[in-house]
Amino acid sequence: MLDDYLSFCGYEILSLADGTCFFQKMTEFQPQLILLDLKLPDIDGYSLLENIQQRSNWRHLPIFVVSAFAFSADQQRALRLGATRYFVKPVNLTELKQAIKEELSAFNQ
Repeated sequence: MLDDYLSFCGYEILSLADGTCFFQKMTEFQPQLILLDLKLPDIDGYSLLENIQQRSNWRHLPIFVVSAFAFSADQQRALRLGATRYFVKPVNLTELKQAIKEELSAFNQ
Protein backbone atom coordinates (compact mmCIF):
# COMPACT_ATOMS: atom_id res chain seq x y z
CA MET A 1 0.00 0.00 0.00
CA LEU A 2 2.76 2.48 0.87
CA ASP A 3 4.56 1.87 -2.41
CA ASP A 4 1.36 2.50 -4.39
CA TYR A 5 0.68 5.71 -2.47
CA LEU A 6 4.23 7.01 -2.85
CA SER A 7 4.27 6.13 -6.56
CA PHE A 8 1.03 8.07 -6.91
CA CYS A 9 2.77 11.01 -5.17
CA GLY A 10 5.45 10.94 -7.87
CA TYR A 11 8.26 9.05 -6.16
CA GLU A 12 10.20 6.30 -7.90
CA ILE A 13 9.81 3.21 -5.70
CA LEU A 14 11.66 -0.07 -5.41
CA SER A 15 9.87 -2.43 -3.06
CA LEU A 16 11.59 -5.53 -1.68
CA ALA A 17 9.66 -8.33 0.03
CA ASP A 18 12.72 -9.53 1.94
CA GLY A 19 16.30 -8.58 2.67
CA THR A 20 18.16 -11.30 0.77
CA CYS A 21 19.35 -9.06 -2.06
CA PHE A 22 19.03 -5.74 -0.24
CA PHE A 23 22.53 -4.35 -0.86
CA GLN A 24 22.63 -5.57 -4.46
CA LYS A 25 19.36 -3.76 -5.15
CA MET A 26 20.59 -0.68 -3.28
CA THR A 27 23.62 -0.54 -5.55
CA GLU A 28 21.46 -0.89 -8.67
CA PHE A 29 18.68 1.49 -7.60
CA GLN A 30 20.72 4.16 -5.73
CA PRO A 31 17.90 5.33 -3.42
CA GLN A 32 17.79 8.73 -1.76
CA LEU A 33 15.72 7.44 1.17
CA ILE A 34 14.88 4.05 2.66
CA LEU A 35 11.58 2.97 4.21
CA LEU A 36 12.31 -0.05 6.36
CA ASP A 37 9.94 -2.42 8.12
CA LEU A 38 11.69 -4.04 11.08
CA LYS A 39 9.80 -7.30 10.66
CA LEU A 40 11.19 -8.95 7.54
CA PRO A 41 10.81 -12.65 6.74
CA ASP A 42 14.50 -13.49 6.42
CA ILE A 43 16.47 -10.84 8.31
CA ASP A 44 16.04 -8.83 11.46
CA GLY A 45 15.36 -5.18 10.61
CA TYR A 46 17.63 -4.02 13.41
CA SER A 47 20.49 -6.06 11.93
CA LEU A 48 19.83 -4.51 8.56
CA LEU A 49 19.99 -1.03 10.13
CA GLU A 50 23.37 -1.93 11.65
CA ASN A 51 24.65 -3.26 8.33
CA ILE A 52 23.61 -0.09 6.52
CA GLN A 53 25.46 2.05 9.08
CA GLN A 54 28.62 -0.03 8.63
CA ARG A 55 28.79 0.80 4.93
CA SER A 56 30.22 4.25 4.33
CA ASN A 57 28.43 4.69 1.01
CA TRP A 58 24.98 4.11 2.59
CA ARG A 59 25.17 5.46 6.15
CA HIS A 60 24.31 9.00 5.00
CA LEU A 61 20.91 7.92 3.63
CA PRO A 62 17.78 8.89 5.56
CA ILE A 63 16.07 5.76 6.87
CA PHE A 64 12.45 5.83 7.94
CA VAL A 65 11.36 2.84 9.95
CA VAL A 66 7.72 1.91 9.41
CA SER A 67 6.81 -0.76 11.93
CA ALA A 68 4.05 -2.33 13.97
CA PHE A 69 6.44 -2.29 16.95
CA ALA A 70 4.93 0.55 18.97
CA PHE A 71 6.95 0.32 22.17
CA SER A 72 9.25 3.21 23.03
CA ALA A 73 12.18 0.81 23.46
CA ASP A 74 11.77 -0.39 19.85
CA GLN A 75 11.71 3.19 18.59
CA GLN A 76 14.76 4.19 20.64
CA ARG A 77 16.71 1.15 19.48
CA ALA A 78 15.96 1.86 15.81
CA LEU A 79 16.92 5.52 16.17
CA ARG A 80 20.11 4.59 18.03
CA LEU A 81 21.01 2.19 15.18
CA GLY A 82 20.68 4.89 12.55
CA ALA A 83 17.02 5.37 11.69
CA THR A 84 16.20 8.98 10.92
CA ARG A 85 12.51 8.73 11.80
CA TYR A 86 10.17 6.09 13.18
CA PHE A 87 6.53 5.64 12.15
CA VAL A 88 4.16 3.22 13.85
CA LYS A 89 1.64 1.38 11.67
CA PRO A 90 -0.92 2.33 10.60
CA VAL A 91 1.00 5.27 9.19
CA ASN A 92 -0.56 8.68 8.72
CA LEU A 93 0.11 9.08 4.99
CA THR A 94 0.05 12.88 5.09
CA GLU A 95 2.69 12.93 7.85
CA LEU A 96 4.82 10.38 6.00
CA LYS A 97 4.64 12.34 2.75
CA GLN A 98 5.63 15.56 4.54
CA ALA A 99 8.52 13.86 6.34
CA ILE A 100 9.81 12.40 3.06
CA LYS A 101 9.60 15.81 1.41
CA GLU A 102 11.55 17.40 4.30
CA GLU A 103 14.25 14.72 4.35
CA LEU A 104 14.76 14.73 0.60
CA SER A 105 15.01 18.53 0.59
CA ALA A 106 17.69 18.39 3.29
CA PHE A 107 19.44 15.40 1.66
CA ASN A 108 19.64 17.07 -1.76
CA GLN A 109 21.14 20.35 -0.51
